Amino acid sequence: MATQHFTTDSHGWSELLPPRNNSTSGQGLHRVPWVVVGAGVTGLSCARRLAELHPHDEIILIDARLVGQGASGRNSGFAVGVSHFSGPYQAQQKDNYCRVNRINQAGVDLLDKQIKSLSIDCQWDDNGFHHGAADKAAITEQKNFLDYLNAMEIAHTPLDAETIENRLGTALYSAGVHVHAGALVQPAALVHGLADNLPDNVRLIEQCPVLNIEQGCPITLRLPEGEIKTDKLLLATNYEASKLGFLSRRLMGTTLSGSFTRILSSEEISSLGEYKKWGILSLHSGGATLRLTADGRICLRNTAEYTGGRLLVRQTLAQRQTIHRASFEKRFPQLAHVPFEYAWSGVEGISLNSTNFFAEQNNNIYLAGGYNGSGVSRGTAFGYALADYASGGQSILINDCLASAPARWIPPRPFLDIGAMLTVRSRFYGVGLDR
Repeated sequence: MATQHFTTDSHGWSELLPPRNNSTSGQGLHRVPWVVVGAGVTGLSCARRLAELHPHDEIILIDARLVGQGASGRNSGFAVGVSHFSGPYQAQQKDNYCRVNRINQAGVDLLDKQIKSLSIDCQWDDNGFHHGAADKAAITEQKNFLDYLNAMEIAHTPLDAETIENRLGTALYSAGVHVHAGALVQPAALVHGLADNLPDNVRLIEQCPVLNIEQGCPITLRLPEGEIKTDKLLLATNYEASKLGFLSRRLMGTTLSGSFTRILSSEEISSLGEYKKWGILSLHSGGATLRLTADGRICLRNTAEYTGGRLLVRQTLAQRQTIHRASFEKRFPQLAHVPFEYAWSGVEGISLNSTNFFAEQNNNIYLAGGYNGSGVSRGTAFGYALADYASGGQSILINDCLASAPARWIPPRPFLDIGAMLTVRSRFYGVGLDR
């Protein structure tokens, strides 16, 4: 297998935090019972659960980047408890809706427990978040969403334009919903905190890509300056699974981008309404995602494109920031004078039919991934369940994860590039004011 490149830069939520010292190197030969590849929310959850189940076994958790520089530190920090399924409510899909939301809530509950027990400072706010609609298509979708929430008996509060403006300080949205389940988090601070508080029998290796996997007994992982032999391998690499020879043409990466303002003054925050920290997702799937963070910044994300799973280079990111700026000033004209301080891009793992991946891929090689924008909570739950599953366990959560629908096939390049571009474009069709 050829050497793979893992793009990274200094941007993202990690840029707002003190730097971390990377953990032990992957030099030399290592023999352990368990290896987890990928130290995002899925891998961290998986390694922690393995350590609980096998307290006398050494577990290696390895990542090609520093913790927080992958997708887990580059999302908008929404730990989804209740998924939004676009379109009219379908009663025949109720069991599937329930299954997905059980997984979501399991992830939220696990994170809540870990954050509190480990005293992780990551701006965790478990009061749910908002969904907003500004344009005609999104307003129609708000009605669909309310039908779904009512039929599923999910706690929520419908919102009119005046209430949204009073809460968030923007007059853009005509309607919305506050869903009570779910949480907001500083995602890089979350994964930093989880990584810095791993159990003693977990050894974290950062900035060390796995170059090749040789299947057998034991399984051998080739590293730039060493190798690891293991009995069981658990992959938590999301959209980069294909670089290790798995999920080829089943999962792809879409690159998103956003910006952070500087920290707002007390007067500027007062202009934003009653809520001093909040998050709002557009009810149009291609609409802008916004946060007012606990430390007083506005974070806005509103572009998505296919770049083959790569981050945006500095020049392209600067161009995308003009789109962020227009969206920001449209929502908050009273803050038009406030500059952006940081810009970032990140890659979201998606499948053509929005399914997830959870299975034993080959003998003693297990994989979880593909969260289609809900990775904070769902990835946490999948990682926990994957550790149980690889250990021979049984649970409702395992069954829920295993019940994910098969992924549709993604054609090879150049058809992949064309299809991915059209898929992303369709996401923004009719977005209008919600962008």
